[in-house]
Amino acid sequence: MNYWLMKSEPDVYSIDHLAEGGTTIWDGVRNYQARNFLRTMSIGDLAFFYHSNCKPPGIAGLMEVIETNIVDPTQFQRESNYFDPKSTPENPRWQTVKVTFKAKFSQFIPLKTLKETFDPENLLVVKKGNRLSVMPVSETVARKIFRLC
Repeated sequence: MNYWLMKSEPDVYSIDHLAEGGTTIWDGVRNYQARNFLRTMSIGDLAFFYHSNCKPPGIAGLMEVIETNIVDPTQFQRESNYFDPKSTPENPRWQTVKVTFKAKFSQFIPLKTLKETFDPENLLVVKKGNRLSVMPVSETVARKIFRLC
């Protein structure tokens, strides 16, 4: 099993939305490095749900990958903010995963706490200028995050 951190703006899609719906596909990722991380995910991997672009940003909960290698449908939807005119059904550029809700943490872990606890080399989300929406988390760091919540 691998661990990940996946960001979403809570006014767009939050841990509460996932808890209510149960499952979702993690669509709309349009960064090649983040997409490549999505491509390497396996069923059973766990991902920390990170609320971004809010005050305060931080880790709100946990989800599990339940399906992999899904073609992101938003790349074909002209009305979508994530439409990609260079992508075709025969040659899709964007893949994603389906996740299920595991837990909303009783203790939200703000970015400030993450910065005080981890070095940028150990947890990419604390690295200045890092804007990736999907990133790997080592097992050692994951265990420390679990102790914070």
